[in-house]
Amino acid sequence: MADEGIKDRYAEAGVDIDAGKRFVDSIRPLVRDTFKSNVMSDIGGYAGLYSVNLGNIKKPVLVSSTDGVGTKLKIAFMLDKHDTVGIDLVAMCVNDILVQGATPLFFLDYLSMGKLNHDTAVEIVRGISRGCEEANCSLIGGETAEMPGFYAQNEYDLAGFAVGIVDADQITDGSEIAIGHQLIGIGSSGLHSNGYTLVRRIFFDLLKLSVSDYVDELGRTVGEELLEPTKIYVKLMGRLIRNFSIFGICHITGGGITENLPRILPKDCQAVVRRSSWTPQAIFHFIREAGNITEGEMMRTFNNGIGLIITVSEKDVQDVVHQVQAMGERAFHIGWIEERDSGPAVRFID
Repeated sequence: MADEGIKDRYAEAGVDIDAGKRFVDSIRPLVRDTFKSNVMSDIGGYAGLYSVNLGNIKKPVLVSSTDGVGTKLKIAFMLDKHDTVGIDLVAMCVNDILVQGATPLFFLDYLSMGKLNHDTAVEIVRGISRGCEEANCSLIGGETAEMPGFYAQNEYDLAGFAVGIVDADQITDGSEIAIGHQLIGIGSSGLHSNGYTLVRRIFFDLLKLSVSDYVDELGRTVGEELLEPTKIYVKLMGRLIRNFSIFGICHITGGGITENLPRILPKDCQAVVRRSSWTPQAIFHFIREAGNITEGEMMRTFNNGIGLIITVSEKDVQDVVHQVQAMGERAFHIGWIEERDSGPAVRFID
């Protein structure tokens, strides 16, 4: 009886252990759907076990990344729609490790909310599982925390952790980028998961729109546009890395092309980006006009329709573009690498 009393007091304080158990039982099939033969543990253990099959990898290097979804979650709260933010979570992590040339192996998540809402939490994990399947990695562990009094009602936070592997001799770090190499931009699916603090201010504070309002310029509602999941590039880049010499890969996240592309460039190289070489989705033009944002700030804040930039030799440009398009994605020859003197690492031209 004493133990029962303690359990009830804990539930009265805001943490329901039994609800947590029911949640784990509900997501078990979703998580198992992501398992590969390498997974040696089941959901519910203290830690996930993953057997690494090195195959032809002679000098294995583990590559890891962690990220969240950011204030894009606010849109999910407004719509009470939670089955896509898990895709964003996976995407932001696995896209960061694939730029090293790595193959994702497994993923872990952290979900924290004031009070466990079973249906909401299951939908979140459903999205995470879909993201993991798209990234061809296993969801082998996670943490779901109830933290009463810590979050606003019906709100939560998400964090993700991805681990991949690459042969030391195959790491793509940009060090081999050279003058004369060409830049290919791979299309984004929209805003992805960056710049949402500014986006929310424009849509909801400045324009006084709601998530259910239909916007002609966008061809759908505000909520549908702003919850468009981040694209996962793992399968696409896996094929490109196998078939071509890729000298650098840049994930365009917060900071846009302006801040992200210099991260992979050697000091003596300048990237010249031709802005007219691709047409961003309507959302970017809408934001720029509605928010009276300069082109420089747009390029520094949003991906502007480019999710990845890869650096290839001039002879491979057309073949790479064609292969990307054959896989149903958009690719644009957006620029080249020149010698850098005292100018900026990235120079934009029309």
